[in-house]
Amino acid sequence: MKFGPRRPADAIGGVAVHSLRQNGLLLKKGTVIGPAEAAALEQAGVAEIVVVQLEPGDVSEDEAAADVARAVAGEGVSVERAFTGRANLFASRAGVLVIDRDAVDRVNAVDEAITFATLPAFKPVVEGEMIATVKLIPFGVEARQRDAAVAATQGGALRVAPYTIKRVGVVSTQLPGLAAKVIDKTLRVTAERLAPAGATIITERRVAHQQPVLAEAIKELLKLGAELVIVFGASAIADRRDVIPAAIEGIGGRVNHFGMPVDPGNLLLIGEASGVPVLGAPGCARSPVENGFDWVLMRLLAGLPISRADITGMGVGGLLMEIVTRPQPRVPVAEHGGRNVAAIILAAGRGTRMGGPNKLLAELHGKPLVRIVAEQLLASTATSVTVVTGHQADQVRATLSGLDLNYVHNPAYAKGIASSVKAGIAAVPEGADGAVVCLGDMPLIDKALIDRLIEAFDPDRGALIAMPVAGGRRGNPVLWSRRFFAELMTLDGDVGARHLISKHAKAVAEVPVEGDAAFLDIDTPQALEQARRG
Repeated sequence: MKFGPRRPADAIGGVAVHSLRQNGLLLKKGTVIGPAEAAALEQAGVAEIVVVQLEPGDVSEDEAAADVARAVAGEGVSVERAFTGRANLFASRAGVLVIDRDAVDRVNAVDEAITFATLPAFKPVVEGEMIATVKLIPFGVEARQRDAAVAATQGGALRVAPYTIKRVGVVSTQLPGLAAKVIDKTLRVTAERLAPAGATIITERRVAHQQPVLAEAIKELLKLGAELVIVFGASAIADRRDVIPAAIEGIGGRVNHFGMPVDPGNLLLIGEASGVPVLGAPGCARSPVENGFDWVLMRLLAGLPISRADITGMGVGGLLMEIVTRPQPRVPVAEHGGRNVAAIILAAGRGTRMGGPNKLLAELHGKPLVRIVAEQLLASTATSVTVVTGHQADQVRATLSGLDLNYVHNPAYAKGIASSVKAGIAAVPEGADGAVVCLGDMPLIDKALIDRLIEAFDPDRGALIAMPVAGGRRGNPVLWSRRFFAELMTLDGDVGARHLISKHAKAVAEVPVEGDAAFLDIDTPQALEQARRG
């Protein structure tokens, strides 16, 4: 293959290496130079152009890419027409992507000119999803290199294993204190997990967390035709002799492996009974967030066997996320149970919806709104109270005179509430384990609610965000563990932190409340009048 500058007339048959723009002419990279292009180049005053020209024994980039892509494609894989040296491969059916890692490495080792990239092995894919690509770096290669890459695959490097298991039975064990709604949610989440595979829950059973009754329930599901049984324990599996593994062995089944180096998902159990796989689900499988359970479940649904070596080989890449509900040594916890909680009052906004006067200075039952909030926080078990000021800061501070408060000024208050949240979080005393963020215009919030939020905050049990809830509706204030301070400091604009609550849903402790106290903020004259009437 020849590479280098050529006069336009000598470049015919070559491929332009670079895009070129001159005197009204635009010639794109990869253009094959024919007589018309050569004439246009000369007319534009181009003296020479860098091209690549194939020689005998060479093949073009598109031909080589297409040949290699067809060679690596196995069952359930389709190949797109090669273009600009790239041939993309797609799943022609839903299933699990199975990759021969050695074959992929052999293709990539042939020559630096030929590259082959795939999605991760055993990834669930849908029909039409791009799963791999073959890309030629230069504009052509020697035919022998192409042939070597084709031979390196030895009849295919990837395939899509179709889902074969469609009938799933679920058993949930119960202990006192496990609410029925938890099981209901688990079933919904599981059904959603199974849906992409075309699998459904044919039946479910709820039994006591005891070996004999669980064994009978598993046996019953097998008789009903379940092709896979999933057991959600009311208590996590602690040992191979625990209730769930004992139940499997009690009906003549066996436990193939317990535990996996994937987090979340450590406490997964894989067994079988009567030739049917039985999974002891880890607690994280109740959540829709990806965890080690997904890795095993989807492979089983595709009929792919999972050996002990498969499980133990999942450690690299097995840390899927930081488990925010898990205590971490780098986050100091107070000796008195992690309830050293500071309070922040956001009192910097302009309150434009109020129509003029600063709403925080408006009076309710003879006291300014912001002073009512401050007094309630001071009366609570919060260890300190910091007021974030901004608009009319002097007037706000004067309204709060005589109270034992800390102050921090937010000069960027006009940018929105996020700037005030960040100013308040930055001012939280170093020894505090968390902070309850209060709005200065919510005068119906009282010390009792603040104390209940602080009581619900329990880092040792994973309760890192506490918030009031009524009728499924979440209100304010919200108590945040110090663990989330760094994320709160990334907020921007006039947007609060609700998205962080959704992101860390497993860390939320809901505190039931009655009435409107957690929902009424005084944004308008009408709201103020409503509060006065109440």
